[in-house]
Amino acid sequence: MSLTAEAKAVLARVSTATITTVLLKKGLRNVWMRGARPLRPGQARLVGEAFTLRFVPAREDLATPASWSSPISTRTAIEAMPEGCIAVVDAMGVSDAGIFGDILCARMAKRNVAALITDGVVRDLEGVLGTGLPVWCNGAAAPPSVAGLTFVGWGEPIGCGGVAVFPGDIVVADQDGAVLIPQAMLEHVLAEGEEQERMEGWIVNEVNAGALLPGLYPMNDATKARYAAWKAKG
Repeated sequence: MSLTAEAKAVLARVSTATITTVLLKKGLRNVWMRGARPLRPGQARLVGEAFTLRFVPAREDLATPASWSSPISTRTAIEAMPEGCIAVVDAMGVSDAGIFGDILCARMAKRNVAALITDGVVRDLEGVLGTGLPVWCNGAAAPPSVAGLTFVGWGEPIGCGGVAVFPGDIVVADQDGAVLIPQAMLEHVLAEGEEQERMEGWIVNEVNAGALLPGLYPMNDATKARYAAWKAKG
């Protein structure tokens, strides 16, 4: 199932926390990308298809400033990013070499890339924030990527924050971090996600009204009947 505008609109109303719950019920436990935190507080929830990039450990004959002009470079990869994608970058969790800086992020913003997500860090923090590109990462560091990493390609399966990400998988990112939805699970999440949000919203209202948790969360049969009656009223 492709990520249509309608599907994006639905997922924009479903939190990453809810998505992890929906996927957990289907047996998927490892979908939250460790280390990918919102760089700017209050970033809106974003949804997009994953455009993958991969770094490996630095090797001195390859990880050089000259490599930035190579056909296999982050610069070339950025020019291949489709509008609306989310760039998901495997930086191996390296925290002392910034994979992208303000110039690269500015180009991504110009190309209408939805967001950058990585288990690594960025550099030129003030400039990156100034580009307006939403970023989820593990912080900032002054050294460039070649100080600790070698860029090796894009458009292939990667591991980001301990999660396997394939090109075209769906990514949802909000204040809780970034979550992966495998393509094969998209229809299920669309069907179950909004209902999970609705149910939990009702439960919160019940808690605020003084209800006790046993029998409410999770629901027993009597609570399920009350919830069904509430839904029937519209």
